[in-house]
Amino acid sequence: MSMAYDDFSPVRVAVVGGGAAGMMAAISAANMGANVTLFERNDRLGKKLRITGKGRCNVTNDCDRDTFLSNVPTNPRFLYSALAAFTTADTKAFFENLGVPLKTERGNRVFPVSDKAIDVVVALKDAVRDAGVKVINERVTSLLLRDGAVCGVYTSRPYDFERVIVCTGGKSYPLTGSDGDGYKLAVQAGHSVTKLLPSLVPLTCKGNDHRAMQGLSLRNVGLTIKDNATGKVVYRDFGEMMFTHFGLTGPMILSASAHLPDIAPDKYTAYIDLKPALDEKTLDARLLSDFAKYQNKDFANSLGDLLPQKMIEVIVARSGIDPHKKVNSITAEERRELVLLLKGFSMPLQGFRPIDEAIVTKGGVNVSEIKPASMESRIVSGLYFAGEVLDVDAYTGGFNLQIAFSTGHLAGESAATD
Repeated sequence: MSMAYDDFSPVRVAVVGGGAAGMMAAISAANMGANVTLFERNDRLGKKLRITGKGRCNVTNDCDRDTFLSNVPTNPRFLYSALAAFTTADTKAFFENLGVPLKTERGNRVFPVSDKAIDVVVALKDAVRDAGVKVINERVTSLLLRDGAVCGVYTSRPYDFERVIVCTGGKSYPLTGSDGDGYKLAVQAGHSVTKLLPSLVPLTCKGNDHRAMQGLSLRNVGLTIKDNATGKVVYRDFGEMMFTHFGLTGPMILSASAHLPDIAPDKYTAYIDLKPALDEKTLDARLLSDFAKYQNKDFANSLGDLLPQKMIEVIVARSGIDPHKKVNSITAEERRELVLLLKGFSMPLQGFRPIDEAIVTKGGVNVSEIKPASMESRIVSGLYFAGEVLDVDAYTGGFNLQIAFSTGHLAGESAATD
């Protein structure tokens, strides 16, 4: 019995979105023999990837699976199959093989040796090209569906495909193209989308002290965030942060935001340890030394060796000590209150900055409607999802990009072979 030529033709796969997950999905599907077309609404691939990690691109985290999943607060079990199919070690090997040497830094964070995100983007783009993927710079506005299965996508005209992988990202950084298109496609297909919230986002504060210190960056400081009602510590960290006109930002603050899904005015307070290397007794001795050095100066003019200039006026005001009081007459009790202030400088938190300033979107396509072993929809045959469009998010440290690579890889291979 003769067989038609079409019985041997490769499966036609459309990938919607040319970010980290989309490029990985396209490469993986093409390498499995599929005929792949990648749709990207921007004029270039990897636009958001170019600015991740402050332009350095934290590609993954070099840790074991249990540690990895402990850094995924939302639906970690859903990722078991994806992480098994494409591990953090696989990600490292993938980029090394593409000619991007990597290095591991504090917290097992993996970066390109060059510290340039563009090197990661170029390597992915070259891999897309070398895999034979066709790239079309058009916006997919809807899915083509027939009898419970996907049969193509629509831009300014219809395109026929047997499989479609949606990798459009979340709602954060809309200027890079992540403005929620994927959620609309999911809803069109009958999927539900969970509540969308910003994650890894700056925090707003009450009061005006942050405005007085706007632009001031602090390094090597401690951060503790407590629930005001219970006194419970909900987040603790050490590192960098910055005061802004609206409140707080910087690596520690972005990480903290992922731990505060129920943030509301007056619910949480951030406490900054300005001198974490000194205990209270040692810090008091340091104050005594500085006061002896500046014994004939006013209190307001005695803290220049201890604090950045932008912070002195705020600290003096909060201390309750007369700014014109000579330091040689400051009492032990006043010094003690000053020590406590320096070890626990409080900033009352009010809320998140808008989602378009967030690095990651919390929420997305309901993963109970997705097959974890393949990333295929349980509702529409031939439809797959990968990356940030899913209701899976993680803390900072390379975890979110690894999720994009793992789910993209699994979706790509599954779409090509299922």
